[in-house]
Amino acid sequence: MDHQDVKQAASQAADHPALEAVARVGYAVSGLLHLLIGWITLQVAFGGSGKNADQSGALASLAGNGAGKAALWVGVIGFLGLALWQVADAIVGHPGDDKDAWGGRAKAVGKAIVYLALAWSAFNFARGKSSNSRSQSVDFTAKLLDKPGGRAVVVVVGLVVIGIGLYHVYKGAKKKFLQDLQDHPGTWATRAGQVGYIAKGIALVIVGFLFAAAGVHKQAKEASGLDGALKSLRDEPFGTTLLVVMAVGFAAFGLYSFARAKHAKV
Repeated sequence: MDHQDVKQAASQAADHPALEAVARVGYAVSGLLHLLIGWITLQVAFGGSGKNADQSGALASLAGNGAGKAALWVGVIGFLGLALWQVADAIVGHPGDDKDAWGGRAKAVGKAIVYLALAWSAFNFARGKSSNSRSQSVDFTAKLLDKPGGRAVVVVVGLVVIGIGLYHVYKGAKKKFLQDLQDHPGTWATRAGQVGYIAKGIALVIVGFLFAAAGVHKQAKEASGLDGALKSLRDEPFGTTLLVVMAVGFAAFGLYSFARAKHAKV
């Protein structure tokens, strides 16, 4: 099979109605997870909830009952669909996008990896095997710090995450996320997308700073991920207010994700 055959096969897969439907389900489940993260963050703001204010906390919430576990299995399929679509998109490009550029293809591959990780996490929670994103982040950082040049690598990872966060803020403020959609989702979804992307961007900037600090101080426990980033706000002046704002932002992104499930370019 030569390069052209691979592109043709990927194109056929990307355009298949079944893959499109599954990918849209993935966006919807992502919306549900963000609503749950927003709810947990709100509880953290007022001193409640023992769950992590991150992806693992949201997945744990779903795993706590039968309907939630069913949603997790749906999520596994949806996230796998999104990952496959991103891989196909990276190979053949997407109509209207400049995917021939290295940056565009690398972005699609990066998204595929994220969705595969989400699918794996959802799969583990669905079959009763929990995990902790905060602990995983600390363990990953500790392993990096033990390697030659590890401190520099951790700092670079932190700076990259900060850059991604700033791009999210820009994407939300300038409504660039509308370019990901095949048609306009309406006023409420646009406003939700703006608020959601900006909130996620701010959270990622804080996560990035924690990673960079872990590298500078050679303290893996400082790289505490999204849960640590949000809980670090609790002790700041106006911390409760800041967390409420972040909770609203995550919920807004969740609502936007539901609209994206319908209007996304797939």
